[in-house]
Amino acid sequence: MAQVVEVLVEGGKASPGPPLGPAIGPLGLNVKQVVDEINKATKDFEGMQVPVKIIVTDPKKKTFEIEVGIPPVSQLIKKELGIAKGSSEAGHTAVGDLTMDAVIRIAKAKIDQMLAPDIKAASKEVIGTALSLGVTVEGKDPREVQKEIDEGAYDELFAKAGEAE
Repeated sequence: MAQVVEVLVEGGKASPGPPLGPAIGPLGLNVKQVVDEINKATKDFEGMQVPVKIIVTDPKKKTFEIEVGIPPVSQLIKKELGIAKGSSEAGHTAVGDLTMDAVIRIAKAKIDQMLAPDIKAASKEVIGTALSLGVTVEGKDPREVQKEIDEGAYDELFAKAGEAE
C-alpha cells in the first residue's frame, strides 16, 4: 500500500530540513529529488503556505508522486492584498480591502475543499476569513457584506461567476 506524507511548505521554498526531511527521510526517498519536485510544483504560490502530499508509489523503486493543494483562504486573501499578515486588532484596524470580484475568485479556487454548496456560500466563508484577518470588503465591514449577500445585493455577480465555470 502507498505511504502518504502530508506537509505544509512555503511555495517554491521547500528545503530538506523540517518538516520535510524528517518526514520523508525514513521512507528511503531521495530527499533532494522530492524537494526539487515540490519547489517546481509550488513556485506559483511563492510566499504562501501550501499543503503538499508526497505519495510513495513504490517503496522498492523509491518512486513517488506529489499532489499540491490550494493554500488556505487566509493565504489567498493576503496574497490578493499584498500583505504579510492580518490585523492585530481585527474589527478595529483594517489592513486591506477586498473587492467582491476578488472574494468570488478566491471562493472559486477553494470551493472544492469547502463545505459550501454553491459559490454564494463559499464567498460568505471567504468573507468570514477576511473578517478575522481585519480586512474590509468593498470598503465595508465583512458582516455587513454577508447580510447584503443574503439580501441578494450581489446576485448578478454570482450569476456571472456561475456561468464562467
